[in-house]
Amino acid sequence: MNVTQALHEQGQSNWLDNITYSMLDTGQIQHYIDQYSVTGLTSNPSIFDKAIGSGDYDDAIRAKAARGPKGEELFFELAIEDLQRAADLFLPIHERTDGVDGWVSLEVSPLLAYDTQRTVAAAKALYARADRRNLFLKIPGTPEGPPAIEEVIASGVPVNVTSGASSSARCLLSRSSRARERDRT
Repeated sequence: MNVTQALHEQGQSNWLDNITYSMLDTGQIQHYIDQYSVTGLTSNPSIFDKAIGSGDYDDAIRAKAARGPKGEELFFELAIEDLQRAADLFLPIHERTDGVDGWVSLEVSPLLAYDTQRTVAAAKALYARADRRNLFLKIPGTPEGPPAIEEVIASGVPVNVTSGASSSARCLLSRSSRARERDRT
C-alpha cells in the first residue's frame, strides 16, 4: 500500500492539482485514481495555461479558432472539454461516496473577481455548459464573492471558494454558511 492509499484508508480525500489533454488520453488520470486513490481533481487558469502552452492543444486550438472562438472563450471551450472527461472518470467515486468525493473543479474567470453579478452569470453558464453534476465552480473569496457564492449555490450549482479571501470575506462566508444551515433545519 502506498502513502496516498494509506491516507485514503484513513479518510483523507486525495485531489490531483493538475490536468492536461495527454493525462486524459494516456490514461494517467485513471491510473492515479486506481493506483493512488485520487478522489478528485482541481484546476485553475494557471494549470490550464501551462497545459495549453505545452503544444498538446495546438491542433484543437487551430480547429476551434477557425470556427471563431478566441481568447477566453476558446480557453473555456478547451477547459470544459477536459473537465467533462475528467468528471466522467471521477463519477463512479462521486456516486459511491454520495457526493463526498469524485469532484472536479473549474474556476470562473479571475477577471470577474470583483463583479458579483457577472461572476454569478458566468458560474451558472459554465456549469450548464459542462453539464456534469460532479463539477464544482470555483469562485474567488473576494469581498464581492459571498453574495455571488450564495446566489450560485441557491441556484443549485456546487461551489468551491478559491483561496486568497480576505478576513472580512471569510467572516461573511462563514456567516452566510451558518445562515444557510439554519434555513435548512
